Amino acid sequence: MSGTNDIRDTFFLECEDLLEALEEGLQEANEHIADGAIDSETINAVFRAVHSIKGGAGAFALNDLVHFAHTFETVLDEVRSGALMPDAEIMDLFFRSSDRLVDLVAAARDETPVDLSENQVLEAELKKYAPDEEEEVEADDFQPMGLDFSMDLPDLDFDDDAPAPAKAIGFEISVRPHDAFYACGNDIVHLLRGLSELGETTVAVETDAHADFDEIAPEKSAATWSVRLITEESEHVIYDVFDFVDGICDLKVDPIHEETMEDEPISDEAADPVELEVVQKIESPAEEAPVEVKKSEVPAPVKAAPVEAAKPDAGGKAAAKTSRATIRVDLERVDRLINVVGELVINQAMLSQCVKEAGITGSTDISSGLDEFKQLSREIQESVMAIRAQPVKSLFQRMSRIVREVASATGKRVRLVTTGESTEVDKTVIERLADPLTHMIRNAIDHGLESSDARTSAGKVETGTVTLSAAHRSGRVLIEISDDGAGINRERVLQIAIDKGLVDANAELSDTEIDNLIFAPGFSTAGEISDLSGRGVGMDVVKSSIQSLGGKVSINSIPGKGSTFTISLPLTLAVMEGMVVEVTGQTMIVPLTAIVETLRPEDKDIHHLGTGEQVVSVRGVFIPIFDLGSILGYRTTKSYSSNQVLLLISTDEEQTYALTVDSIFDQRQVVIKGLSENYGELPGIAAATILGDGRIALIIDTDGIYGMNSHSAIKTQQPWIGAA
Repeated sequence: MSGTNDIRDTFFLECEDLLEALEEGLQEANEHIADGAIDSETINAVFRAVHSIKGGAGAFALNDLVHFAHTFETVLDEVRSGALMPDAEIMDLFFRSSDRLVDLVAAARDETPVDLSENQVLEAELKKYAPDEEEEVEADDFQPMGLDFSMDLPDLDFDDDAPAPAKAIGFEISVRPHDAFYACGNDIVHLLRGLSELGETTVAVETDAHADFDEIAPEKSAATWSVRLITEESEHVIYDVFDFVDGICDLKVDPIHEETMEDEPISDEAADPVELEVVQKIESPAEEAPVEVKKSEVPAPVKAAPVEAAKPDAGGKAAAKTSRATIRVDLERVDRLINVVGELVINQAMLSQCVKEAGITGSTDISSGLDEFKQLSREIQESVMAIRAQPVKSLFQRMSRIVREVASATGKRVRLVTTGESTEVDKTVIERLADPLTHMIRNAIDHGLESSDARTSAGKVETGTVTLSAAHRSGRVLIEISDDGAGINRERVLQIAIDKGLVDANAELSDTEIDNLIFAPGFSTAGEISDLSGRGVGMDVVKSSIQSLGGKVSINSIPGKGSTFTISLPLTLAVMEGMVVEVTGQTMIVPLTAIVETLRPEDKDIHHLGTGEQVVSVRGVFIPIFDLGSILGYRTTKSYSSNQVLLLISTDEEQTYALTVDSIFDQRQVVIKGLSENYGELPGIAAATILGDGRIALIIDTDGIYGMNSHSAIKTQQPWIGAA
């Protein structure tokens, strides 16, 4: 029983990849409907995804899923054959059908009931584009394959001279497996069984002239199989049988017509062909005994993962072409490995501390070995982190459905543009980012984009655009959600905040501060409650969720042009590069990605203001100085002195300030240990780590430090440019 469950779980895992391929193919096809230049391979990929899901679902008797997928693939086959050219309306139907397929797969996996009325509505729409005979097929018309069935038993005619069906069609099929065919665990017997389900088959096998049967290696191909098939199925159904061995066998399918369907040999050139009656017996090349097979019991063909066959090189020889092999690993095992690597990093730091305290110089064998150990630890850590890294493509594709649903609910025309889908992020980050992104996409459409009439009046195109992008920058991941809507109405936002008591009526706020009011708990600009907005929850949850990932979210809005929300996230939640500093005897870690440069300015570069604050002049730009010790309460406010060090910090909002620390020890990798579960949110503190000597060191939240001093009268005069 567990084996069946394992196979079932594997099917649903494969469905995730197939549904991803389906969404990707539909998106690509949708981009080319205007010019009518849809690539045939794109349509084939979409068709194969739906067909594969149907085939796997049939093996587990998931009838609702099979029936819907069958209707869907029938229309896709019309597109594939060129009989139907999709337009915007048809593509919208395909997208909705794809979404429904996702729901049906999820319901089958979780064994939850489904609302069949939604299936019926979509199937009715799909059948408008299906062949006429497809609409006449009812569930009761399906009978077990290979059985003659008639309700009028007394009138059964067993006359051997009864003519064959007038429109019977036949095919001559030749199959030559490659070596890779058998290396993947395939067996020709399964393909022959699949063909026998389609009609009457006669099979002959031709072995290589020089090959002795007893000397044929099991992993080598030394036979060509010829099949005569009498069927009323179309040619593409024949190819579907070989869909999962495409590329690892030579396949030739030639139609034959009624007048040529006589009992001559399949191939006059066959060397001593062995004729097999497949309806009754199928003899496997790997077995000595024939296998009894009845048509009513013919199993579905076993589908193997496709493998690209080796192609001949310039010299005519087959060049070995290897594909990248992958394995599925339980995520819990990867997490355990990451925890062990984290402990390895801590132990490496402890050894370094012991060597330093022992006064061992860098020229000794111990120091050299420790340096090699440090480098090896870093390589192991990076490799393990890469295992968890996944492209954001799957996450972005999920947002496509959100866009379609919200656009339908609001009556707006929306186009989603995605870039940077190959950007890799830790799997945990991706999983926990889905809900915040969903909120932000909904808000961008519901509040950001204008109605079609309003856009036309403003001189914009009727269809609004939401752009979702991802990129690596300075050791972090930046995800941007932007729209070309009306932008944030700051006057309205400020008035709502005043009415709700979130800010004082006399407060003077900058544009950025007003924009950030939408993240306040309970804030909403919606006039009435709907399924999408108006309850005062959403953006505050977004901010909290992103902060729990060690990230930040910022806003840039231009009235009449649109808004951009930028999410900055760490690449991983386990290990980071940090600068070890000391403040009033306390050892702390400053994230290396936030540090632009370190400097010890001369006295003439330090300027005092009447408010008691200080700024430092760096290449003609005045930068505010914040003392880390006084901010965290370790000492009273203290002016910068020449024996201290300034760290120039850049925030996610592209603000720059100088952070005062007493001294710098070194740069090292540290294992991140969260504090929020035990201590809650600590202003200015992101997390903690364990040092080499076993002490705990706090990891500084550089953006939080800037936010704690946002009341400062000192503002950077211009966007600061990093050191040359």
